[in-house]
Amino acid sequence: MSKHTDYEKRTEEMITPILDELGFELYDVEYVKEGQDYYLRAYIDKDGGITIDDCVTVSRRMNELLDADPSIGGDEGYIFEVSSPGLGRVLKKDKHLTKAIGSDIDIKTYKPVNGAKEFTGKLIAFDKDTLSVEFDDGNETFSRADIAQIKLSIDF
Repeated sequence: MSKHTDYEKRTEEMITPILDELGFELYDVEYVKEGQDYYLRAYIDKDGGITIDDCVTVSRRMNELLDADPSIGGDEGYIFEVSSPGLGRVLKKDKHLTKAIGSDIDIKTYKPVNGAKEFTGKLIAFDKDTLSVEFDDGNETFSRADIAQIKLSIDF
């Protein structure tokens, strides 16, 4: 397990009791390098959506715990952020896909499938290896190993 994965796992363990108390859900945690800075991001959600005040409340409570625990970030340090996963949220985990069944999704593949690398359709099913999507002209099954990204589709 990489140190980044360890940081994400430890953050999940620390933030979950706070979110449970507030009635929020942990959507995802990521520890990433952007430019010269490292970011530790917690994405939270709840029925009806997350507000800026919700993010501030969780951030303040979590910062107290993070400041007291030097096991995250090591010498490189990080910037901690709390955010909503957004409307066009990335669907990384099976629990995200389960909630998205019947919803329109955008898929980007690593290599062309039937001549294209981007698709929009309705998620109808998935398992550990495949994703089944309904299009206007029929259904298509994608290998999850071929998928670079899955997001909820935003239709304006």
